[in-house]
Amino acid sequence: MSTGPSLERLLRRLVETPPDFLDPPRHGGAGQLRVAAVVNDVLIGYGHPASEALLATLSGDLVGVTTNQLTLSAIMAWLLTDDAWRACHFPVSKLGTLFVEAAPALAAEADAKRYVFEPERREELARTTIARLDLLPHGETANQAADRLASVSGVERRRLLEASRAAEARARAIREALARKAAEESADKWTRE
Repeated sequence: MSTGPSLERLLRRLVETPPDFLDPPRHGGAGQLRVAAVVNDVLIGYGHPASEALLATLSGDLVGVTTNQLTLSAIMAWLLTDDAWRACHFPVSKLGTLFVEAAPALAAEADAKRYVFEPERREELARTTIARLDLLPHGETANQAADRLASVSGVERRRLLEASRAAEARARAIREALARKAAEESADKWTRE
């Protein structure tokens, strides 16, 4: 993994998010901010224009895409315009997946404006963006970055909780199967005697 921007710089960038990026996005004919155009401009700046599918997703015309996801996509676009990213070496093809995968997951966890106004959510957004681009925050090892992302990420907490529930369900099923087998063996033993 290559080194990414300084986390402090990205956190400051999020604090300085212009109010225009928090305006209501175009969604179902209402709203002001045209998120598809904003994201496309940012991606063109990286030499990787948005795909037709991404533009359709961010157009505000699709029923399954929430205004929260659109607002978060605009905030993410603002974060990616920081000059610090230019010095980083990452596959620009990953930029589109930020808006297709990371933005919906983060938007499902919290209101988009919380990723600007709350310190822990800002850190989650910055760290998620860095990680999704296969980068490490400047000055951190891979283990440090992964541990810190896991500790601040609502998406990661949900994933771990679901994995824990699934593991508990598997353990319960095994215990029940073992109890049934023991009962059957006991019954067989009594039948033979």
